[in-house]
Amino acid sequence: MPLVSMNEFLPQAKAGKYAVGQFNMNNLEFAQAIAQAAKELNSPFIFGVSEGALKYMGIEYTVALAEAAAKQTGLPIALHLDHGSNFDVAMKCIRAGFSSVMFDGSHHSFEDNIRLTKEIVKVAHAMGVSVEGELGTIGGTEDDLSVDEENASLAKPAEAIRFYEETGVDALAIAVGTAHGMYAGEPHIHYNIIEEVAAAMPISIVLHGGSGVPDDMIKNAIKAGATKINVNTENQVAATAAIREVLGKDAKVYDPRKYLTPARNAMVEVVKGKIELFGSVGKA
Repeated sequence: MPLVSMNEFLPQAKAGKYAVGQFNMNNLEFAQAIAQAAKELNSPFIFGVSEGALKYMGIEYTVALAEAAAKQTGLPIALHLDHGSNFDVAMKCIRAGFSSVMFDGSHHSFEDNIRLTKEIVKVAHAMGVSVEGELGTIGGTEDDLSVDEENASLAKPAEAIRFYEETGVDALAIAVGTAHGMYAGEPHIHYNIIEEVAAAMPISIVLHGGSGVPDDMIKNAIKAGATKINVNTENQVAATAAIREVLGKDAKVYDPRKYLTPARNAMVEVVKGKIELFGSVGKA
């Protein structure tokens, strides 16, 4: 099956009141683990790829890995640029074979965010590619993205509705109290913002910073209307812990397959747990 846009499955998630996971791809083992978990549970999913990951893997390898996963699993898979910083990066990804892109204009003024997002939507939609926008500023650190907690700002429902109406995005990430990375304490999610925005527009509301959020909070966010949830750090932590365990037991291990296989297996379990939590089992 070829890669698909997020519009192939997010509308069904909104109608069915469940969420589809975006799991970031950072190398071969991440791609394999995510695809294996989703295939076992027959779930659609989104490969998220940050600009940092693109630099690390190379865009050709990235697309090839995603296409191989789609062919091997037969699942509806979207290959999605995560936190794209500008028009040129988005266009480069679309030309290379990405089926979805995100433009993160949250650091611009509200008016400029609308204008810049609208330009990307126009071209992407002409190519059958879905677009995610962002409103408000999500704190924390993930990959090359870092926002101090004091600089994070919640999305305003009225602005979110206007943003959708003027840009025509297919999904909208709104800042509601989650953060990128793992949490030192417990997050405070503003479910009322999710609920108000989700009820006012037909597109998917995206929850960034899904790693480490307690299960009951995730369930409440989905109940409020979140239909796309992003996870990256939890996979990174699980993979690294597995590698440390192998190398800690035997300093003579040098074959990467000996420690990357346990790392991959650890990520399979993380992703399966998230798919079950999100409610997308059997929805492919």
